[in-house]
Amino acid sequence: MTNQLPIPVLVNGAAGKMGREVVKAVAQAEDMTLMGAVDANPEHLGKDAGELAGCGTLEVPITNEFQPMLAFVSQEKQLAVMVDFTHPDSVYENIRSAIAYGVRPVIGTTGLSPEQIQDLAEFADKASTGCLIVPNFSIGMVLLQQAAIQASQYFDHVEIIELHHNQKADAPSGTALQTAQMLAEFGKSFNPPSVEETEKLAGARGSKADADIRIHSVRLPGLIAHQEVIFGAPGQIYTLRHDTSDRACYMPGVLLAIRKVIQLKTLVYGLEKIL
Repeated sequence: MTNQLPIPVLVNGAAGKMGREVVKAVAQAEDMTLMGAVDANPEHLGKDAGELAGCGTLEVPITNEFQPMLAFVSQEKQLAVMVDFTHPDSVYENIRSAIAYGVRPVIGTTGLSPEQIQDLAEFADKASTGCLIVPNFSIGMVLLQQAAIQASQYFDHVEIIELHHNQKADAPSGTALQTAQMLAEFGKSFNPPSVEETEKLAGARGSKADADIRIHSVRLPGLIAHQEVIFGAPGQIYTLRHDTSDRACYMPGVLLAIRKVIQLKTLVYGLEKIL
């Protein structure tokens, strides 16, 4: 299908920190139209989404009527997209609802289990509806993960530290879990033990992900989103780190995902798959 009309976009979680950035980015994109803004926070109901995002009046009021808004945008002549930055407790049902209405989901909310992602992939396949689940929309993070994959061929010891603001609901982050999964895909097991470890406090050594990779989570005000992948070997340490200083860094990835998802017929996991 040729994409001549602007892409209708519904932002779910529009009053949140990431949601406001998405509203601003979509409003400024020439090939997109903000058709709806949904948020569950009663404090912002009825407010203009553009004014809340700091990009001027858009005449799109924030509503908590998610299902009616899905029905509304699904009536557009052009395929519509839902961008979701909400909460791990609701994102699974949000995706299923969007697919049921024929609205293409672009998901930045993390916290979905592998079983839920598999179920959603099957649901998207049956509906021949594109869906993008992206743990991290930053191009820099994609490059970090690619560098980590290369390094993993030469190092047998690796740990991941992820640091986020203290309003993040899930831990470890979806990005850290995805990074561990990517390193584990080559069938190598990391961190062969040198001694029998004892944790004097439960969790002191972090959580153990795929291929025996440890992940440590930090939650503090003042942080946004940060990740280190630390490789160790006798006589050397190799550290890869990505720091987010402004959520605007995610928007090129979000806009790319919106443009790509309407071309898909199935669920795709990870920004690197569409670059």
